[in-house]
Amino acid sequence: MPEDNPPNSAKGRTSYDSTSTGSIIPFFNRNVSEYPTEAGGVKFELVPVTKQKDLMINHARMYAQQEYDRIMELVSVLEKQARAIKRRLEITDSVHAAVYQFQIVMGNHYWLVWDKRKQHTLLTLHGPDDWSTGAPEDYEYQAQVKYMGDHTWMEIE
Repeated sequence: MPEDNPPNSAKGRTSYDSTSTGSIIPFFNRNVSEYPTEAGGVKFELVPVTKQKDLMINHARMYAQQEYDRIMELVSVLEKQARAIKRRLEITDSVHAAVYQFQIVMGNHYWLVWDKRKQHTLLTLHGPDDWSTGAPEDYEYQAQVKYMGDHTWMEIE
């Protein structure tokens, strides 16, 4: 066989039979090989696999940590909302257990008061600063509340 035309049993355009071992190795595709297959081929450097793995792990950890931090921010927002809802339910229960003698109006502010003399909770229209002669001595103000549209009560800070 002439050296210009190596044997090609697969008859592929980019393949040829290799004779590097002294016997014919059919169908060697030099375009698929990741290494040079002949003298004068493109120079290549070995890939530093360990270094590459370290970089990949560091990048993976960095992005995973960012995602974890983002999720934890969302969790903290949800925890805050859950505490607010729980407090709203506690205030609603306190108001429903309170004694009052007037018609409540949605959106108005009221006061939850512990009456030490009568030993029960009152819902009153007057806050600690609304009395002309000062709040009654037996009143212990607990919270200012607002009647909401969903029939719950919210504490006013």
